[in-house]
This record gives sequence, structure tokens and C-alpha cells, in this order.
Amino acid sequence: MNTIAARLSALTSRIRTAAAAADRSAGEIRLVAASKTFPPPAIQEAVAAGVSDIGENYIQEARDKYAALQGIPVTWHFIGHLQTNKAKYAVRMFDLIHTVDSYRLVLELDRCAQKINKVQAVLIQVNVAGEESKSGVAPEEALPLIRRAAALEHIAVRGLMTLPPYFNAPQKVRPFFAALRRLRDRIAAEQVENIGMQELSMGMTGDFEAAIAEGATLVRIGTAVFGERS
Repeated sequence: MNTIAARLSALTSRIRTAAAAADRSAGEIRLVAASKTFPPPAIQEAVAAGVSDIGENYIQEARDKYAALQGIPVTWHFIGHLQTNKAKYAVRMFDLIHTVDSYRLVLELDRCAQKINKVQAVLIQVNVAGEESKSGVAPEEALPLIRRAAALEHIAVRGLMTLPPYFNAPQKVRPFFAALRRLRDRIAAEQVENIGMQELSMGMTGDFEAAIAEGATLVRIGTAVFGERS
């Protein structure tokens, strides 16, 4: 299984199995192929094998790939930490930004999106475990941030994202995914105008099945698509 097509076939089968075990449709779950460090030809190979969503972590690396891959039919996701001074580049390239973690960043994205007449779709990153090493708002700060974002004309909040603590055993991560789902449900129940809560971005190569069991709609997977990073 040393080709991207073979790895993708095996991964798709695992996603279908995990969805069925959770009594969900596999069609509810989108694979975001995390292409950090992999060159444009690898992305082209993945797209040829059926990938439709590409996730990038770094603005400069993404700019080079975006320029090289103009015209290929994919949805671009930004899944890394986004500095406010890079917002203008992110807005030009990405269909969905997963990692919005402050009102300052929301405001800058709104300002940059207005300049190009775009409504920028975003997810609010939540630090469910309160880890100092990770970005994201505290769970209790998510709804206030979303209420403020709702007033901006060029921002569309579509849901939540998290990076849980790392464990070797995926089932140990599952409570953090469950916590994000419960938070999403509480926010959705508030029915904030102009806000959608349809997306839950959670789960990577080592734990995506646990994330799917708890309602993930976007799984960010790199190694199981592209192979080990050098």
C-alpha cells in the first residue's frame, strides 16, 4: 500500500466502517487531506485518486502550492495556527479557515474579506482540554466570540474545531471530541442569527474513528493519505 491511491482506498473504507458503527452516513464526513510538507505533485496524485479537500498548515507553503495548483478542483482548508498579519493571504486562498481563536483575528479576517468582496467561512478553534501549548478559546469563551462574529458581514461561522491532547489510545481522546460536540449542540440551541453550527473539525490519522463516533464532519488526515513525512 505504497501509493496514495491505495492508502486513500483503505482510509475511505475505514471512514465508512466508523460511520456505520456510529449509525451515521459516510456522506456526512469529509476527508481533509493534510498536505503539510508534501509537494504539488503529491496533491495532484491525491486529487486524481478522489480527494476533494486539501488542508494546509502554513501560509507561505500554501501560497507556493496554491500558485502551482491553480485550476485543480479542490476546496482549500487552512488548518494551522493563523497569525493576524497573515489573514490577508488566508482570505485570498482558503475556502474554510479552521483555526479562528480570537476576536482580533475575526476582525482582521472580516476586514480583509471585505476588500475582496468575499464572505469568509471559518470555524472557531476550542481548546477543550485547556492545554497551554495549544491555541483555541476556552469552551466558555466560544459562544461570546461567536455572538460578536455574527455581527460581521464578511464572516460566516460554520462550526467548531479542536486539537485534543495526544494519547496512544484513541478511546482516551474520545471524551474531548464528545465535549466539543456537546458545546456545538449548546451553541446551536442558542440559534444565533447568521451563525451555522453544522461543522465539527476533529480527528486525525491516529484518532479519526473516535472523532467520527462523536460526530466529526471534517477529519484532517495526512499520514494515512500521503504516507510518513520525511
